[in-house]
Amino acid sequence: MAPKTKDKGKSIRFSDTDALRRDQGNENIIAYRTLSITVSEATQEKSLRNKLQKSQKKEEALVNELAEITYHKLTVEELAQRLGTSIELGLETDQIQKRLELYGKNAISPPPNNIIRKLFGYFFGGFCGLLWFASIICWISWQPLGNPNPSPLNLALAVILMMVIFLQAIFNAYQDWSTSKVMNSINNMLPSNCKVVRDGKITTLEAIQVLPGDVVHIKIGDKIPADIRLIQASDDLRFDRSFLTGESDAIPGTVECTDENPLETHNLAMMGTNCINGSAIGIVISIGDKTMMGQVARFTMDNRTERTILQHEILRFVLIIATLSLSVGAICIITWAAWLRVDYPTYLTLSNALIDVISVVVAFVPEGMPVAVTLCLTLIARRMQKANVLCKVLTTVETLGCVNILCSDKTGTLTENKMHVSDVSIFDDQFTAVVARDQFVAHGASQSGIIRPLALMQIGASLCNGAKFDMSDADKKDVLQMATIGDATDSAILKFSATVNPRLTSESICSQANPVYEVPFNSKNKWMMTIHQPVTAGLCSVLNPNADSEVDNTDWVLFCKGAPDVIMGRCRQVILPDGTLAELSEKRREALQCLQEKWANDGKRVLMLAYRIIKHKDIPSNSNASSSKFTTWASEMNHDLTIVGLLAIVDPPRPETMSTVQSCRTAGIRFYMVTGDFPLTAASIARQVGIFTTSHPHTIQNLDPSLDINMVEKYIPTTYVQDDAPADDEEKNSSSTIVPTSGKHALLLSGSDIMTLNDSMWEQVCQYQEIVFARTSPDQKLRVVKEFQKRENVVAVTGDGVNDAPALKAADVGVAIATGSDVAIEAADMILLDKFSSIIDAVMNGRLVFDNLKKVIIYLLPAGSWSELWPVVVNIFLGSPQTLSSFQMIVICVLTDLLPSLAIMMEQPESDLLSRPPRRPKHDRLVNFKLLAQAYGFIGLMEMLSSMFMFYYFMSENGLPPSKVFLSFDQFNSPDGYMGYTAAQITALTNTAQSVYFVNLVICQWGNVLSSRTRRLSLTDANPLWGKSKNLYLFGAMCGALAIALIILYVPVFNVYLGTSPVPVKYWFIPFGWALMIMVADELRKLFIRTFPRSLLARCAW
Repeated sequence: MAPKTKDKGKSIRFSDTDALRRDQGNENIIAYRTLSITVSEATQEKSLRNKLQKSQKKEEALVNELAEITYHKLTVEELAQRLGTSIELGLETDQIQKRLELYGKNAISPPPNNIIRKLFGYFFGGFCGLLWFASIICWISWQPLGNPNPSPLNLALAVILMMVIFLQAIFNAYQDWSTSKVMNSINNMLPSNCKVVRDGKITTLEAIQVLPGDVVHIKIGDKIPADIRLIQASDDLRFDRSFLTGESDAIPGTVECTDENPLETHNLAMMGTNCINGSAIGIVISIGDKTMMGQVARFTMDNRTERTILQHEILRFVLIIATLSLSVGAICIITWAAWLRVDYPTYLTLSNALIDVISVVVAFVPEGMPVAVTLCLTLIARRMQKANVLCKVLTTVETLGCVNILCSDKTGTLTENKMHVSDVSIFDDQFTAVVARDQFVAHGASQSGIIRPLALMQIGASLCNGAKFDMSDADKKDVLQMATIGDATDSAILKFSATVNPRLTSESICSQANPVYEVPFNSKNKWMMTIHQPVTAGLCSVLNPNADSEVDNTDWVLFCKGAPDVIMGRCRQVILPDGTLAELSEKRREALQCLQEKWANDGKRVLMLAYRIIKHKDIPSNSNASSSKFTTWASEMNHDLTIVGLLAIVDPPRPETMSTVQSCRTAGIRFYMVTGDFPLTAASIARQVGIFTTSHPHTIQNLDPSLDINMVEKYIPTTYVQDDAPADDEEKNSSSTIVPTSGKHALLLSGSDIMTLNDSMWEQVCQYQEIVFARTSPDQKLRVVKEFQKRENVVAVTGDGVNDAPALKAADVGVAIATGSDVAIEAADMILLDKFSSIIDAVMNGRLVFDNLKKVIIYLLPAGSWSELWPVVVNIFLGSPQTLSSFQMIVICVLTDLLPSLAIMMEQPESDLLSRPPRRPKHDRLVNFKLLAQAYGFIGLMEMLSSMFMFYYFMSENGLPPSKVFLSFDQFNSPDGYMGYTAAQITALTNTAQSVYFVNLVICQWGNVLSSRTRRLSLTDANPLWGKSKNLYLFGAMCGALAIALIILYVPVFNVYLGTSPVPVKYWFIPFGWALMIMVADELRKLFIRTFPRSLLARCAW
């Protein structure tokens, strides 16, 4: 192990390795396989140097370093000696600080930033390419095309456009840095703990604190914190190395070396891989950059990321705008070349024609939008962090706004994962856990009657258990308050066994039996099995199946615990309440099944405990538990069992679950449960939390396997909330009822049912409003997700266990609970830190992103695009002077419209945001015909016409009626003057008229910004001054826009060099009437839509 080196920049925490895995994609796999092949070849060569000379220098050192790794070849004792650690005690306190100074923290160095690529994106991304084109044309129009009398206005335009580009680049760089800072702080909050042995005690540490020589305990669901050499491994130990190897098959873990190549051997667990089955103990051999993951990262790490949904939408909008602007610009220049240059040679010079083209480009490009987008991303990141929702990448929020199906695990997600044993049954004699304890208190010393099977249940609950008490809580007197290490189910059973019998603790039981073999619980088998050798006479006496049979310390005892419907098939006897054994007849099976169903209907998880005594003569001579022969023998022994009894476990639902389910329904999201629990248990919990709203759901019997897919009636969302509901009625809206669609309302399916569904049946399944999938394996959960996605649904999955990981990873949005397993957190896109209801905040923010961006576009296009285009059209095609100067166009796009657009991004969600159906990514685009119709054909048309009126009204008042202005062409610009005015006076009148047009647009945008805040709600219901919809930023932005207009028009330097002019007082007040007209017209439109929601106008509304 080499000591640490000083690296520049911050390191990547262990919790960030999932981001590294996402960013690298297949590059990790390619690099890993390349290195593996090279190392294998190198280790087989006698002359390593000759082999390495054929490789590149960077790869040479790494291959050489990997080929020299021998930790996997050492014996356990040699390994501990080389690393200076103790297998039993781990690292000692005095070793820790020394190793920390020598090796540093367990972190991978970040990739170098590609500054050139980032700068290119800042200066040429989005609309900047068009602005560069416009700036260059302005430079050319100034000189040489403007010679011999170059216009300073053209030079000023070129400079201003470059300033706009640089300001946008600076702002984007700042926002990029700010957003990255927020996202890094979020990633640092992701849980990343592991259990290590230090000073002989098992303790929980952050993975970043792990050091070489640490003894680490690994269990199913853990993410491996460093490169670890295994020294103990369960037979079913499996690792997921797919992100390194590209192979989907799980890799078995062993103690023995299986390959000379350290990249291929199975006795090394590599950093960042996942333990998906079994358990193990290992010694850390490498951390940080020295791990396999750190080595591979040298070749593959960079900062390239895929475009998000939002970025795709923005790019699509940019392409639309660019195509329109270039097309119109081309039409203008062709018109000039083919007509104006020939018929009116003095009207427009080439230089002026090019400036007109630039005006078109400037008119179409909403320069303020990129700034609004970057601000949006930062705001969303901060809002999500404030809501205790951690998003690994911002695309999560964008996609979450489109989710229409949410598949949730039950245990630990919908429930609190705070389990306790509520009931116990010895065959048909059932009683509460408290009564069981009372039995031991009253009769525990007799070891007769019910006490013997209860004692046997306590022994089985202690020995066949994957949980243990956290000794750091050993000072607590109440065992029930002590923390445990292990899953919630085993922890509940462990606490039951520790408290049911005051005379015998679970620790005492475990000390009287030596563990021989174990198969941990997994979601496929749905059972756990252990084999122990009893070492005390007291324990042997309790294990005696009947009085005339003896168990001694040469025999073994096998316990199996799991789902009753699975365990019962392995049993042939049952212990009766009086302690005697009886054959498991069909009648007794039915009695146990009835009890299971009864408890399951109450929402309780039911487990069965069974056992078998393995006599000494049946024990194989070679009792090496890690051998395949022993595994086969143990599997054969796990039959012909005797049922000890049943345990009922209660896991109360989270308090917020029911309201979350209802909120999802109101938002048009179908909420399904996908769980491994017994169907009746799952259905009961589903009714408790509101997933089922009926007592008699359909089953597989209601699905027609022969029905033509095309004949399946499609699901139609039936939630409806009044669009005109005021903001204060938001809570009332959330209680809207769900009406069944065509009778297909609720469906209950088991994992075995899923395996029999054909395409037609899946099509029918996808039409149900409420579904519970029970007794599902990880593969079946994955299939559920895939089937829904195949039918163009956007699926979110919530879960916390390793069995949820495949579905979490495959879902459009994977949502993990912070208290869940490392594997689940690794596979998820988003982590909920506290309340499950936070997912509603995430959905709302996802919808708010697109909602507010649409509002920004609706605000920017009328003045910053449509009303700026027509002055150029009128100038070229109707022979009128340009009614708005190119400089004033830029001022509107970059300055006066920018502040209100940023204020719109601060808008709170409308009260009906979570009452609308989810957005369909392929159909509901950020910019569509409805939005363009509103921006150009409604608001834009009013602003353009009113501004044109103001321009020609001013001209008329000064003796130039429209009949003398239109079609005037080169007469208007004549050096000899026009209509009794000199050329200088005509220029002054034109500048003032253009300024009148400019003022009218700025003030009309006040009415537009207030109207654009809501899609359908009235302004009185979404008041910007108070209440939930308050947004005081709007008024500051409006005043800021007015102040900018005053500066542009009244500061002399702008008048002299950029052709602006002060505006007469009355032309400041008339526009307020136009702004009010825009507000009233849009309010009437919204009122009509709310009154007639199925009208043509409502269907065309944005």
